[in-house]
Formats: sequence, structure tokens, C-alpha cells
Amino acid sequence: MQKMMGLVRRCTDDYRMIEPNDRIAVGVSGGKDSVALLVLLAAMREYYPQPYELTAVSIDMGFGMDFAPIAELCKKLNVPYHVVKTEIASIIFDYRQEKNPCSMCAKMRRGALNQAITEQGFTKVALGHHYDDAVETFLMSLLYEGRISCFQPVTYLDRTGVTQIRPLLYLSERTIANFVEREGLPLVHNRCPADKRTKRQEIKELILTLQAQYPDLKDRVFGAMQRLPLPEWGTLEHRRSHE
Repeated sequence: MQKMMGLVRRCTDDYRMIEPNDRIAVGVSGGKDSVALLVLLAAMREYYPQPYELTAVSIDMGFGMDFAPIAELCKKLNVPYHVVKTEIASIIFDYRQEKNPCSMCAKMRRGALNQAITEQGFTKVALGHHYDDAVETFLMSLLYEGRISCFQPVTYLDRTGVTQIRPLLYLSERTIANFVEREGLPLVHNRCPADKRTKRQEIKELILTLQAQYPDLKDRVFGAMQRLPLPEWGTLEHRRSHE
């Protein structure tokens, strides 16, 4: 856990994710990534040089998921917890009957999350995207959309005044999964009917195939993102070296 917190600390420092007296909401879906993020940020409060306030927020999309285990975890961590009920599931699958629901679902979920945290007076939201997510998103944009793009480590949303941060970017999915299992952290099963049948899953399988011949594929892609052609991915040290 100390090693993982060290990597989270390094990531937050490299991209100036946390500032003194920040009020940070953690978006908790109930999956391994967001639960690990919550635990690590809660533990990091004890020694981080800049004090920050933490709360957890889950968006209930209407799939009948039970967030009680997350509520119990938040009590142990001394982190306030809020569940925001929505009708996203019925809108997408019943009313609109979307054939490719993931993109719209993500937008609606982000909108509900941003609205919830602004109503509570929070200005930052921590999301559980990790190292593998970044590489997969980059390749998805390149292969499916023909453009060089990815989410940013820190994103300011001027419409809402919310800043999104992604402190897990230096942690791999496997490392996170092992941590969650070792610590016995509670998870909430994703009941979405589209789960594991997405374009992202196709990219995961493609990367797995390519890694048989190119074992350092993900390291090379991630390193390229931090240099060029995505300048917003440059670390503080990298930006200073080019000034």
C-alpha cells in the first residue's frame, strides 16, 4: 500500500492535481478502480503536505445495484458518502433503446456526477482512470476515430467550474486488482447489460495479442503520450525542461 500511495503521490505532484484545502469528490462506481482510488486518497490525507477534504459520490443509474458495502467502507475511512439516484438506465435502454449505449451513458453519468458535486460545493472530482485506461483510450481514438487524442490527467470544465483529476495514472490495472483482492475491499457488481461487450474490450484484447510480440507496447505508448503529440500530458518536470 505504501508503494501504491507513493505512485499516487508522484502522479498528483507531477500534474499538480491537489492544491491546499481542496475539496475533492471521488466518483465511486463500485468497481475496483474507483474503490482503490477512494482508499488510497483517504490514506494519503495523513501525510500529504497540503491538506484536502474528501467525500465519495456514487451515481445510481437504475440497474438495481446495492451500494451498501461502499457506504460501510466510507464509514471506516471517515469519508462522507452520497448516492445520487438517476434514471439513466431506463432512458438509454428502454426509452432510447441505444444500440451503442456506452458513449451516451458515460456523458449522462459524468453530467450527473458534476451536477451533484457542484451542488455540494466541491470543485474537484477524482476519477479512477489508470495507466491501462489511458493507453486503451489513446488507441481507441487512433483506430476508431482516426485522431490522436486521450483524456487529460487534469481537465478543467469551464461550464461547471469542476476540475477532473486522475491520480491512478501511474498504476496498472493488474496492480490495482491485486491490491483490492489483497485488502479485501468491497466491490459492487456492474449490472449493465453492455458490460464487457464494448469497443474498449476489443482494444484490450488487441493489446493483449500485440504484447505477445511487443512486450513493452503499453510503456512505449504511455511514454509517447507524455512527450508528444499530447502536450497536456507533459509532466511538470518535462514542461520545465522545455522552457
